[in-house]
Amino acid sequence: MTEQASQHVQAFQVTGMTCGHCAGAVTEELKQLPGVVDVSVDLVADGTSTVKVTGTEALSDDLVATALEEAGDYQLA
Repeated sequence: MTEQASQHVQAFQVTGMTCGHCAGAVTEELKQLPGVVDVSVDLVADGTSTVKVTGTEALSDDLVATALEEAGDYQLA
């Protein structure tokens, strides 16, 4: 049996997402970050959405903010 690395789950509050396409863009961009194994989005259109990132290590707010900017006009709340 192989030993699993511990996983970190972080929740980020994100503004600027309005639809499923936005959530998809954010998901794809965050999945490209080192160590990220899963991303889920609780979309609140035109509000503050919750993005949960599961990874092998904790991500800094700066790294996530940069990925959000790359995905579109999205920002940490």
